Amino acid sequence: MSAPMALQPRDERMAAASYGLLGLPLAFVALPVYVHLPNVYAQQYGVPLAALGAVLLFSRGVDAVVDPWLGRFGDRLYRRSWQAVWVAALCLALALISGFVALFFPPAEHLSTAQLLLWVAGALTLSHLAYSGLGILHQAWAARQGGGGLAQSRWVAWREGFALVGVLLASALPALWGWPLTTSLLVLLLALGLLAWRRTAGLAAERERQQTQSSPAEDRAAEPGVSLWQPWKYAGFRRLLAVFMLNGLASAVPATLVLFFVQDRLQAPKAMEPFFLGLYFAAGALSFPVWLKVIGRIGLLKTWALGMGLSILAFVSVIGLGAGDTSGFLVVCALSGLALGADLTVPGALLNQLIDRCGERGRSDGAFMGWWNLATKLNLALAAGLSLPLLGLWGYAPGQQDEQALLALGWAYGVLPCVLKLLAAGALYVALMRSRDHSAGAQVTTHSKGVELDARTKA
Repeated sequence: MSAPMALQPRDERMAAASYGLLGLPLAFVALPVYVHLPNVYAQQYGVPLAALGAVLLFSRGVDAVVDPWLGRFGDRLYRRSWQAVWVAALCLALALISGFVALFFPPAEHLSTAQLLLWVAGALTLSHLAYSGLGILHQAWAARQGGGGLAQSRWVAWREGFALVGVLLASALPALWGWPLTTSLLVLLLALGLLAWRRTAGLAAERERQQTQSSPAEDRAAEPGVSLWQPWKYAGFRRLLAVFMLNGLASAVPATLVLFFVQDRLQAPKAMEPFFLGLYFAAGALSFPVWLKVIGRIGLLKTWALGMGLSILAFVSVIGLGAGDTSGFLVVCALSGLALGADLTVPGALLNQLIDRCGERGRSDGAFMGWWNLATKLNLALAAGLSLPLLGLWGYAPGQQDEQALLALGWAYGVLPCVLKLLAAGALYVALMRSRDHSAGAQVTTHSKGVELDARTKA
């Protein structure tokens, strides 16, 4: 199977930036849907937390289940042509905008609470499916470029770095501009991101086509027969996914509860909310160059473990914060934002490296990305679908500030993520780091046929 030809070194930085730009509008969509939406519907429209949590759990669960099939569909599109991928990306972008508009501009005055919940379920499912399809196509393209761990880290870092810029904008602009102007900017950014990706991907597709014409194509005939379950044949993928899910759940719980924590536990002015979120994501975006240097020195796995430790250090102090402790929470936001950079860079680079070393690059990249996104969505679904109803059962409701309710909120927001991060760190050591240390030549077999993944990637 022939692989896409690498871009020339002089074009690498511009190509990575052009590719990564689409991450900005995708994150610009994701943050309001995952963070602002529960708060908007609970506060403005009076939707009960338990019912809202059930709708979010249902919608995100449906989206997660569909992701592997979206990945396989993406593989077929890539085998067909880049033009087919581009047309699908445009259609998905239009669907994404439609779902976003429906979510944040509902005809609430004409709907009962039950009807509003149905409206949210439909619009949210459309948004999720379109977001997932476009995101999988985008992620799979980077995996198809190959390269070692550091090279893949650069692709992922540009994508996630732009994503954090998008998150910064999305965290501040709804409060500053309102939803109409925020939505208009989203449309513009999505168009620019698609055009930038098209430029880089089109050049790479032309190089791949030229190479394919001069290379044997006998392996490509077998590609349509690749199973949807192909990623699960690799033990390395199963172990990596388990660590990723534990770590992702630890991050998803505070992301779901942050606005409730700021408003009721800290009792901070509403004008402070964009500063908290902005500092968190700005610290994450600024940390990418640092984490890339750390990866080059100590490898991907140790870098991930270091990021987990920093996150625990940040959140362990949250339980001691109370009304008016905004300065302390700013420190928490800065430290946890720095840790976020490692969480966003390392897992994606490990996955792309695994795809390459298992011989699946250009063959089933989309299937890997589909299952990976399924895990991400399950984490978000569990975080929203479990934490919100549990808080309701424990006596907490938005705006309620009695001692017992605030204690429950503090433990759910600060202590639970620390416990989950510790479990993730233990899983990282046992499933990935120790298993490689114990294997011959610092390598671990990931498939019965002997495909191997290096213990760590060096610059």
